[in-house]
Amino acid sequence: MESEFCVVCGATGRPLTDGVCAECAADRTALVRAPEHAVVVICPHCGARKVGAQWERSGSSPLLTADDLAPLLRVHPEVGIRRIRWEEVSATATVRDLVGTVDLRFRGIERTASVRLSVRTEHQSCTDCSRKSGRYYTAVIQLRGGPERSNEKSAALHARLDRIWSTLRAESRADWRSAVAWTEELPEGYDVYFTQTLAARAVAKLAKQRFGVRPKESASLFGRKDGQDIYRVTLCLRFPRDDGPGAERAASRATVEP
Repeated sequence: MESEFCVVCGATGRPLTDGVCAECAADRTALVRAPEHAVVVICPHCGARKVGAQWERSGSSPLLTADDLAPLLRVHPEVGIRRIRWEEVSATATVRDLVGTVDLRFRGIERTASVRLSVRTEHQSCTDCSRKSGRYYTAVIQLRGGPERSNEKSAALHARLDRIWSTLRAESRADWRSAVAWTEELPEGYDVYFTQTLAARAVAKLAKQRFGVRPKESASLFGRKDGQDIYRVTLCLRFPRDDGPGAERAASRATVEP
């Protein structure tokens, strides 16, 4: 009985797909390709990347990195990428030309492919950074002392609220922290402004769980959008002087920062 053979190279004893062995198929197939012109949009303030209409990866480097390059490649559906090594061959202020050496697996065989990529970097302020620079906010958390606050000196009150806020920040999720636009120091405490109301409510809930305080919420109308009223939310948190062991464990030199 004759063995099946590759119609391209004539080899026998190899797995075939449509009469062609994996080696010949790899030679005749574009395993990895790059777009003719690629653009990566980066927020110069927080490093977020614009993907479609959304901003992602806040807190990343404001410079182009390897993490930006791999998603630009067009990979054959039967290819698994093992590793990519990039080498810059030329660059201008906004455009970088690179060559990528791609270690991959295709139909059970290991291959190395080369791909050339030209990437233009654009800088735009992301939605959150634009809002922060414009002093935009949707919610504010008021950090205040307890009923005995009139007997507590201002310096002691602010130092105590510093420690409490630092504890809350440290235990908050990254997306809650990124929603903090700015913080204002007042004689009676601090006001912390947020660009996302859900993040402010989440931090207030954390304060309730952590310190046993009950947030007092109020809302005020500040505009309309798409025919609907838009409200700004205020969450007042009052911390009695005996604010529990949590604040004592906070860093004694911490400061309130947005």
